[in-house]
Amino acid sequence: MFASHLSPKLFTDEVESSPSRNGYGTGLLEAGKRNPQVVALAADLTESTRTHLFAEEFPERFVQVGIAEQNLASVASGMAAMGKIPFIASYAMFSPGRSWEQVRTTIAYNESNVKIIGAHAGVSVGPDGATHQAVEDMAIMRVIPNMVVIAPADEHEARKATLAAAKYEGPVYIRLGRSATPVVTTEDSPFVIGKAELFATADSESDKKVGIITTGTLAYNSLMAVKDLEESGISASVLHVPTVKPLDKEAILQLAKDHHALVTVEEHQVAGGLGSAVSEYLSEEHPIKIIKVGVHDVFGESGEPEELIKHFGMDTPAIVDAARRSLM
Repeated sequence: MFASHLSPKLFTDEVESSPSRNGYGTGLLEAGKRNPQVVALAADLTESTRTHLFAEEFPERFVQVGIAEQNLASVASGMAAMGKIPFIASYAMFSPGRSWEQVRTTIAYNESNVKIIGAHAGVSVGPDGATHQAVEDMAIMRVIPNMVVIAPADEHEARKATLAAAKYEGPVYIRLGRSATPVVTTEDSPFVIGKAELFATADSESDKKVGIITTGTLAYNSLMAVKDLEESGISASVLHVPTVKPLDKEAILQLAKDHHALVTVEEHQVAGGLGSAVSEYLSEEHPIKIIKVGVHDVFGESGEPEELIKHFGMDTPAIVDAARRSLM
């Protein structure tokens, strides 16, 4: 059974697609209209990160730092110390990738109220290749104390995450995709920092139940896998975890108790991201077999987004295969 708050076009030929970064642009603009303390900074990539919408509306509250991501983080921390709510945006490979030490020390260590936006995350960046495909960003951010880590499913959730981050007191990291991906939620779907959402619920009477735990823009592939699994007699739930840190431990524990095995799905290295977070928690609370779908200890490559998702084993057939193997 699929949740009522999913897009009504999800399982039709009219499913909409849009880059999740678009949601950040509209969300930041909305946050700026709601609160004059919201400011935005960019490291040259203003339009690519969709920060240009805010910059055009509030030029006096926008700072173009240039290609200097370490300065981007440090300047934002100083502005936060003066009461501002800075949003800093660049490609995830550069921020937090290049600026990790400044993010750690000037922002997180000081509990600065800075929001870090890592756009163009994952292999679906496409032709830009390995140097620009951040598949380690959740790992390096999740390990930093005081840091919230969010990976929205789509444009709508990215907008809501941005608005929630503006209200949250403390450092937040939001990872965004470059390419257009299916819109699975609606403008009215719930989003709360630290809360997971059940997108699909398995048949409680089934003797083959798999719980799929997903984060980010691969939520669509996970939902499509539920349909395919049904045809082979496997019932699956999908728990979407937009907040990788803090983890919704209660929801994950309940999913583990209600299913025979779990599959985690993320457009990220399987080491250090969602799969690791789930495994770390459940190994102490409720040991269960977990198969991890994601990038397996390799760098990205150049190619078209869908081609790369398939190549690295993160498409719907790969999730279906992982679910079947989890029950063996």
